Amino acid sequence: MSAVSASAAPGAALGLRFAGAMLSDVGLVRSVNEDSVGFVVPAETGQVGMMLVADGMGGHSAGEVASRLAAEVIRRCLFEVPGPVPRILSTAYTVANKAILDYAASHPECAGMGTTCTVLVIGDDKLFLGHVGDSRAYVLRHATLKQLSEDQTLVAKMVREGVMTAEEARLSEHGNIILQALGTTPEIAPDIWGEGVALQAGDTLLVCSDGLHGLVPDDVIAEVAGRLAPAEACEELVRRALHAGGHDNVSVGVMRAFIADDADGRADHNTRRIPAFRDEGADAQRATRQLPAFEGQR
Repeated sequence: MSAVSASAAPGAALGLRFAGAMLSDVGLVRSVNEDSVGFVVPAETGQVGMMLVADGMGGHSAGEVASRLAAEVIRRCLFEVPGPVPRILSTAYTVANKAILDYAASHPECAGMGTTCTVLVIGDDKLFLGHVGDSRAYVLRHATLKQLSEDQTLVAKMVREGVMTAEEARLSEHGNIILQALGTTPEIAPDIWGEGVALQAGDTLLVCSDGLHGLVPDDVIAEVAGRLAPAEACEELVRRALHAGGHDNVSVGVMRAFIADDADGRADHNTRRIPAFRDEGADAQRATRQLPAFEGQR
């Protein structure tokens, strides 16, 4: 099944509101959706909001188990563990990694499973990132799409080191080699922002699995996310991925910040579901880093 939800809620101190949606589809080739997603719009001042995508890996549906464990553990930590967001995210990733390893140890059929996990967290009109793997997070600001996460893949590492060009990486047969995933090793080094970045009205946030960004170019993602309300943007982006082959599960979440009286920022304010497209065809003090200001930030 594919389902999309859309809602809007008041923001925190600066008067921002947030509207968002999330959609996941099994794709055209696979029989099981191993992606898991999470989506919470900030409902009142000081409340945490989030968008999360986890892309599982492992045979016999084990990837589905790993991604579900990661999504549930991280969601619960965000809403149940007190403290600053970076510390909570560090705890959440550590606990999620152990939960997946423990489950695999007691369920031999799940041995070797793992999952990517990328989450954007909103707190007091600031944005935080937690990231492992090759799912992605973006921000669209002033019509410019900026990738916030850094792909933890072999080809991405080679591009950063100047060994390979971006075009060579795109065409490489090794593009699916992930350097880090939850549940694959006892020690992980999640990429977690040590400080939040201030959000602005008009910012559009996006998270997705590689089933989207591996098939739909960034310029198309930017055009669709900037033109359509969140629910419609999710639907259109999944359609684009399916039209491009849909050989993987496809998950995408879109959330937009806007001022309460800004009609241009509004989306469908009611939670809703749409038909599946198939019907139509330990140590919590992990390393953190500080992200420079978004390009175009005023």
